[in-house]
Amino acid sequence: MAFSVKILAIVCVAIVICSVSAWAVWDATRERLILATTTSTADTGLLGYLIPIFENRYHARVDIIAVGTGQALDTARRGDADVVLVHSKSAEELFVSEGYGVHRVGVMYNDFIIIGPQSDPAKVVGSSDAVSAFKKIYDAGMEGRAVFVSRGDNSGTHTKEKSIWTAAKLSPSGSWYVSAGQGMGETIMMTNEKGAYTLADRGTWLAYKGNVNLQIVFEGTALLLNPYAAILVNPEKNPSVRYRIALSFVRYLVSQEGQEAIKKFEKGGTSLFTPIARDYPAAKTLGFPNQQDEIAWYDAQ
Repeated sequence: MAFSVKILAIVCVAIVICSVSAWAVWDATRERLILATTTSTADTGLLGYLIPIFENRYHARVDIIAVGTGQALDTARRGDADVVLVHSKSAEELFVSEGYGVHRVGVMYNDFIIIGPQSDPAKVVGSSDAVSAFKKIYDAGMEGRAVFVSRGDNSGTHTKEKSIWTAAKLSPSGSWYVSAGQGMGETIMMTNEKGAYTLADRGTWLAYKGNVNLQIVFEGTALLLNPYAAILVNPEKNPSVRYRIALSFVRYLVSQEGQEAIKKFEKGGTSLFTPIARDYPAAKTLGFPNQQDEIAWYDAQ
């Protein structure tokens, strides 16, 4: 009996080893792609939904670096990524003008929201616009009645936050203004722990709202729209990048199939992102003046 058990154990181990070895061989045949992107695309679950479809279709293996937009673009500048999917227009345009990126194209958008505690000590609910909402938080913070948690990581969200403070002609500082230096999901959780306010993208909020005791205190203005762009890393600047598979990835994102998949990605019956690749008027309004030409170029590849 003991001998039979030993034989069975050896056979089971052999099967596992063979399975792992087979997986390694199978995986090694796949073309690798490194995607540098924002934490919001990962935290919302969007990448977990889209990437397997792409991997199976193109026999690829996608390695994801999910950081703030600034860090994602710096990663690509070093040649450590093949393509970026980010959301900060000024940073994207600089990346392209420096020669590090080519064929910037609009993929989708969601929007930013201001979230805060249920008690809303700064009385932000009912604000006329995002600037006045930030002014209320600033005043309450200076009076010791509120806390604001900033991403503080040079991300697209952090860039948008700073632009709103600038529009409000305010420079937040002091113990009430906390720099998280973290991704969006972690920042939302820290905001919850501190009973604070923060600026968040709606997609990540929808993914996390069931785990926190926070509410949306302001939403719904054009200033808070949040478009995402895909940019190929320039092979002339970084010859080691995997340009062919990166091109296939962006072509998939902006294809009818990819755009439909983005549209269908939901949390609680709500779409987290709105596709814009082939909605040229919307893309132009959101900062992609050459969208139609770029889509024509991708379609022709």
